[in-house]
Amino acid sequence: MFINCRTKLLTALVILISFKGFSHEAELKAPRASEEEVTMDFWDMPLLEKSYINIAPEKLAGDLDVGKLGVDGGNKAPILRFAKQLADNKHGKYDSLLISHKGKLLFESYYKRGRIDLPHFQFSATKGYTSLMLARAIELGHITMADLHKPLLNFFKDLDTRTLAVGAEKITLHHVLSMSSGLRFSDDQLKDFRENREKYSGIAEVQAFLEFTQPITQETQVFKYQGVDPILVMHVLDAVVPETAKKFVEKEFFNKMGIVDYKWALDSKGLLVADSGVDLTSRDMLKVGEMLVNLGKWQNKQLLSKEYLLTAFDAITKPTESWIPESFNYGYLWYQTDIPVNNKNYNVNFAWGAGGNRVIVVNELDLVIVVTGYDREDTVFESLIEAILPAFI
Repeated sequence: MFINCRTKLLTALVILISFKGFSHEAELKAPRASEEEVTMDFWDMPLLEKSYINIAPEKLAGDLDVGKLGVDGGNKAPILRFAKQLADNKHGKYDSLLISHKGKLLFESYYKRGRIDLPHFQFSATKGYTSLMLARAIELGHITMADLHKPLLNFFKDLDTRTLAVGAEKITLHHVLSMSSGLRFSDDQLKDFRENREKYSGIAEVQAFLEFTQPITQETQVFKYQGVDPILVMHVLDAVVPETAKKFVEKEFFNKMGIVDYKWALDSKGLLVADSGVDLTSRDMLKVGEMLVNLGKWQNKQLLSKEYLLTAFDAITKPTESWIPESFNYGYLWYQTDIPVNNKNYNVNFAWGAGGNRVIVVNELDLVIVVTGYDREDTVFESLIEAILPAFI
């Protein structure tokens, strides 16, 4: 027994020594951005000299509750092995990995261009946040669950319905939230939309989408991953909330969660860019995930509609794009998949952006995983899940 304990101790010491920048008791602070780095373009950001890996994250004023990996939950060994692999570029170019369990941040790590206080681009994970803004509007009564299945045209008073494409009246919020609007455009049309933002903005953008599309039919209203659908969701939000979507999101979502250091890009008319415009710090991404684990509650207050979230996180449709794994399903701008561990399936939901940016939620385990990166191949998900999920079961 003594030999076994001694072996375990030596193994633990080897693991700890192998990590550069690793802090066992939060002796080292997470990397902060310098004054110069705050204003620097992301791609000019210098890489960290040492990766930062901490199983006992520091507590910041007014921020997340913290704990210690292995004490407040989780098996340290597989997570530390995976963190070492990230530090050694075994999975590509990633900037951070954070894990919370039962409401406590237990593991925090930064690599390459990761900084604790710098918002990181989310790319298409923005679509997931767009969905959550609608959940907030439903919770406040600006729109109802029943409205999700009403024609999209009902939300826009200034549309010229005489020139709309055949079948445009068939499109509902449910369709655009699940990427099954049926809207179809040629490459030249999409290029025209992108390159003439002044022309296609505000209600003119909605008009163009519904007018220039190919006819909407039962055959076309199937999954197709495209930016047009979440953009229309944001137009609806802007139409139903007081003031503007931008002010609504700031006042009723980010401010409520104490998130102040964020960016959300605007189009030429001041509308939030719904498909790829958000920058958030990794800790703030984790806040969003913790709220979702609590079915829309933040600090014991219901922020988002629970009914909406239960629908949004369901497997509503099956993605058809070749780059999306066959095991992934799609809800309301969020992905869903079942992960088998020890002969049991665990429901996993996540917002996913290019480069590997993800907020991953496992409600049954009260577990949130956040990862940011800029890896072109973006193949980290399977390895990440294999390392982390069993560690909390």
